[in-house]
Amino acid sequence: MNGPQDLGGQTGFGPVAPEKDEPYFHAEWEKRALGVTLTAGAMGAWNIDESRHARESLHPADYYASSYYQIWIKALEALLKRHGFVTERDLAAGKAVDPAVTPKRVLKAADVPAVLAKGGPCDRPVATPARFRAGDRVRTKNFNPTGHTRLPRYARGKNGRIEAVRDGFVFPDSNAHGKGENPQWVYTVVFDGAEIWGEGADPTLSVSIDAWESYLEPA
Repeated sequence: MNGPQDLGGQTGFGPVAPEKDEPYFHAEWEKRALGVTLTAGAMGAWNIDESRHARESLHPADYYASSYYQIWIKALEALLKRHGFVTERDLAAGKAVDPAVTPKRVLKAADVPAVLAKGGPCDRPVATPARFRAGDRVRTKNFNPTGHTRLPRYARGKNGRIEAVRDGFVFPDSNAHGKGENPQWVYTVVFDGAEIWGEGADPTLSVSIDAWESYLEPA
């Protein structure tokens, strides 16, 4: 969706200033935020695409005023309420007040290392052959969806070249909204800097993205 998270190429936010030797966490509560988010996700009520959509659905003013893990926690609250695990009264009281849905599963402390090592693979077989091959010239579609998408705004309606054919993967645009995994082929697409950034772009620059097949059409 065209949400506050999609900042590629946007002006007015100043330069990117990476923090030298940035730590994994800037405060102790961030460790707990990560742990609680992963544990809640392990209950099986939502998938990673729905969780991403919950974060990008925050109001822009709220999103930009929040740190990375504050965004995670605010989105987690929305997911927990949506799926019946907590209510506004629970959150206001800081404890369980109302009856809650029983989770499909509970992640126990002893199982955490094995669960994290397993990860959450999203590669899937695709019934049809890949439409494009490495070297093909393609153009990304230009659309502005109200739901989740992994095609960033700066790369829409742009001409590029297929650098590599990857595998079949869950289609986030449908999976985020309970419409099925609908796996598609994924391609690495490379664009010249001028195609993305326009006149004045560094001529040595190129930009690559991983794009699902339905994002692409022959150039």
